[in-house]
Amino acid sequence: MFRRIYAIFQGRNREFLRDKASFAWNMLLPVVLIFGLSFALGGDRNAYTVGVLQDSDVIVTEQHPFLDTRYMRFVPTRDKDDALRKVSRHQLDLLVEFGDAPRYWVNPDSSKGYFAELALLQSDALATATIEKEQITGAAIRYADWVLPGILGMNMMFSCMFGVGYVVVRYRKNGFLKRLRATPLTSFEFISAQVASRMVLITCITVIVFTATHMILDTRMEGSYFTLFLVAIVGAISMVSLGLIISARVTSEELAGGLLNMVNWPMMLLSGVWFSLEGAGSFVQNLARIFPLTHVLDAARSVMLDGATLGDVAPSLLALTALSAVFIGIGARVFRWGQY
Repeated sequence: MFRRIYAIFQGRNREFLRDKASFAWNMLLPVVLIFGLSFALGGDRNAYTVGVLQDSDVIVTEQHPFLDTRYMRFVPTRDKDDALRKVSRHQLDLLVEFGDAPRYWVNPDSSKGYFAELALLQSDALATATIEKEQITGAAIRYADWVLPGILGMNMMFSCMFGVGYVVVRYRKNGFLKRLRATPLTSFEFISAQVASRMVLITCITVIVFTATHMILDTRMEGSYFTLFLVAIVGAISMVSLGLIISARVTSEELAGGLLNMVNWPMMLLSGVWFSLEGAGSFVQNLARIFPLTHVLDAARSVMLDGATLGDVAPSLLALTALSAVFIGIGARVFRWGQY
């Protein structure tokens, strides 16, 4: 019995080692993710993000002892209304304004805002003028309200990309695609059918999960359900199309998994699923715009938290539509029916 087990064990290892592409991706993927995300997000993963209301783009630490506090990332801002909106939506942990009458704003439902406020008040004991607390107008957004679109979008991303990527690779490996090639079916028609199928499935699943969580947790929904549904459909199409590009020529499940993870993990971390990239820098924020999930979450949060209309989220929908057209076009162009 052990000889038979060892024979299968040895054969599987040899099969994996012969697949040089899969072996290389399994070796390189963790290294690339570690270095790439360390560069993008920096070393202060747990830093607090504090907005500073001022006209200048340069923060002068001599204004207040709080500006010398460690583990605080200070972001200059000129637009007070926009900054207050970000505080209420957990994109900024705290907003401060120094000058003749120092004052600050904090979301009472933010745990990070609570500790940032404590640090501010402690450092304020060393300042010449006492800082005053101002109230945020309107209802503060709970973290559950803010993170729900991110979790739904993340589930959509994994379901769309892995659901299509592995299926197409399996079809190619077992010869199903080769048999389809003998039919009048074109690569564009096959890809379109895969996009439509996965879009319907993941949209139905997302609607069920959203309805259940919305009813149980009483999450915020200020906008139109139709607009949010449209965002989900266009977003699903875009992410399925991206998954099809990766699986268009791959013949190994191991390689497909490495390539999908190479796209999924940066997209999940840089699209604002769990936390805001408000203090991450302009380069990282612009880099995040190339991912479909970023546009999906921006549009969904605008609809759910701000009551955005279809016209308000039109730029995100147009970006997702353009990405889908590019992904489908590239996928149809490079698609391979057989393994060789």
